[in-house]
Amino acid sequence: MIAAISVTFFFIILRFTVTVFNFISNPKLPHVKRLYPYKVSILIPARNEQENMLNLLESIYKQDYENYEVIVLDDGSTDNTHQLCADFAEHHHQFKVIKGKKLPQDWLGKNYACHQLALEATGDYFLFLDADETVYNGLLTSAVHRMNVFNLGLLSLFTNQEMKTLGENSVVPLMHYILLNLLPLRLVFLIKNSAVAAASGQFMLFDANIYREYQWHKAAKEKVVEDVQIMRMVKAAGINGEALLANGMISCRMYTGYKEAIDGFSKNFLAAFNYSVMALLFYLVIVIGGPMIVIMTMNLQLIFFMAGLIGLSRVMVSLSAKQNTLLNLVLHPLQMVNLTIIAFLAIQRHLTHTNVWKGRRI
Repeated sequence: MIAAISVTFFFIILRFTVTVFNFISNPKLPHVKRLYPYKVSILIPARNEQENMLNLLESIYKQDYENYEVIVLDDGSTDNTHQLCADFAEHHHQFKVIKGKKLPQDWLGKNYACHQLALEATGDYFLFLDADETVYNGLLTSAVHRMNVFNLGLLSLFTNQEMKTLGENSVVPLMHYILLNLLPLRLVFLIKNSAVAAASGQFMLFDANIYREYQWHKAAKEKVVEDVQIMRMVKAAGINGEALLANGMISCRMYTGYKEAIDGFSKNFLAAFNYSVMALLFYLVIVIGGPMIVIMTMNLQLIFFMAGLIGLSRVMVSLSAKQNTLLNLVLHPLQMVNLTIIAFLAIQRHLTHTNVWKGRRI
């Protein structure tokens, strides 16, 4: 029992230290107003996104960067996605929509859509966005500035998350909590080893010349978590890559309810552990099993010390991610339950080869 408690506190303190580092180092994209002449190709893969597309397109049109083009690829949608985009493009000359080709057997859908978009793009930078996002003033200027100042081949942002239901609030904050509790985000840029990698497919900004040379999405065509894999490949090629928090300049409502959030997280959760079931189970034992052991000791000093470290971690992560701090503290036990459910589903679907997203097996 003493050994188990010692191991538990070792990892709690270690994760707390990582969280403190992230909070103090403040790994956010700085707001910059400097104007750049470079053309940005904004590339959006879309599959059955009629509920989201107009919001994203209008937000891009209203933002303050001038030299850009927007290309939407309709990836086999069965709803009104294509027509909505075509109608919008008819009245906005910088926007256009294309039809995606049939998905080859050795590709995953989003990766093939992004590859086709890159072939159509003409910009100095390629920016890949998801359809369920909203863009705000300063995003493109600040991101292009960052690319130039730090000579980046890839800049990825973890977007601010919009959550409107209790179900979403009990699942979606896990993304930032796990990220900022485990990885010192500044090290993605500072450490050149490709093993230290993080990225979010919700915002991937590439130097277009480097992208055309390496064809990143083609190189990761069968990867479920292609964003992290691409960051690894970028760094392995000796090219600078960086991952930051979006700092309020782009937001995303990933899911619209509890079931969708659970399904969405479980489809790629195991990939974050390199598809090692044992590694995922070890993580669950440390994050959930360890605190349960401490609680069972009925030692109030140990329990309060543990709760204080976890609570302070939630406060720092919530403030960094611009989330509701009090709500995350209250919902932390429920979020840990949902983490367990997500892990179970991820393992079950991986072992039975039944992982499906948007009608496609992955």
